[in-house]
Parts: sequence; C-alpha cells; structure tokens
Amino acid sequence: MRLVGDDLTAQAVLEDILESAKPPVPEDARHLHWLLATPFRYPAPPGGSRFRAVGDPGVFYAGLVRRVACAEAGYWKWRFVADSAGLARLDAHPMSVFPAAAAGRAWDLTRGQLARRRRDWTRSADYAPTQALARRARAAGVQVLVYESVRDPESGACAAVLDARALANRDPLPAAETWYLTVNARGAVWQRAGVQAFSFDFA
Repeated sequence: MRLVGDDLTAQAVLEDILESAKPPVPEDARHLHWLLATPFRYPAPPGGSRFRAVGDPGVFYAGLVRRVACAEAGYWKWRFVADSAGLARLDAHPMSVFPAAAAGRAWDLTRGQLARRRRDWTRSADYAPTQALARRARAAGVQVLVYESVRDPESGACAAVLDARALANRDPLPAAETWYLTVNARGAVWQRAGVQAFSFDFA
C-alpha cells in the first residue's frame, strides 16, 4: 500500500508478481492456509534446522504451549539481531500466535528408549544427530516428532511436523492472537494486551 496507495488492482498485480517469484507450494501442502504451508514451501536455511538438513523436505515447528512457541521463535529473532552488524534491537512489532493440530504416526523423544539419547536431541547448535533422526523417521513413515525445547528455560515440549498431510487444521486464523515482540541484545520479550508477557534472556 505504500507503493500503490488505495489502488487495489495495482496491489493485486504486485501480490501476483511476488507470488510468482516464490517457490511453488508442494502438492501435499496446497490444502493448507499459507501460514501452515510456508515451512514446506521454502528451502532450509544454511546448515538446516533441528530436524531438517539442507535438501530435506520442510518441517513445521510448534510449541505445545504459547510460552514454548514464543521462546523458540524469540530465540531466532534474537539471533538475527545478535548476528547483524549495526543492529542493536527490534522494537515491538506484531506477531501472530495461532493454534495448529496434527494427527499421525509420532515418535516422542522425551520418553522410552529415544529419551536415552536426550543429550543428542538437545544440543544447542549441532543438529547432525537430530537431522539424521528425522531422516530415519521419514523413512519409517513417522509424521510428527515430539521433543524437548532447547530455548525454553522450563524445557517445555515442542512438535516437529515432518509431513504436511499430518496437519489437521487448514485455517488457523480465527483463533490467532496478536502478540508484540521486542528484541534487544540480551533476549526477547513478548507482550499481549498488557495482560500476558513472556521474557527470555538468551544472552
């Protein structure tokens, strides 16, 4: 709107140009709302992520409660600030927090025999063991991994959805909440309507 003002036709043209430059949404994720489909659409970052090596299919990451989701997302925003020369903070900006449901075959890394390798699953920066595990899980038809958050100070639970077909809800927006995230050199603060807040010291 900053470029075209109130001209909705011109805005639609710009949106189409942007859309055509993006990678296509995989067939298995086309039924999903764009917020849910996005992790399956784009390539992994350099080095990959906890359960996704470069070249692997997408992964939808979630916290099982709000605090855990905010800790995980807040950590990566903080890393962006910490790794950016000349950027000291990100002032409060709106973020969507929304529920998602998944159903399918799952492995729980916090229980049973898999929990014995907790030290491998909870490494702060070395994702080689978890990426190898995710490859094994996909080969075995596993669609969801439940695991311990490394960023949440209370070590809450997370889920990694390896298969877009396991996501049960197509549209998360009716229950979405707007939170405001502030990031500084020490960590991240999430606030919602002055009532709820989470603060994480990552430094």
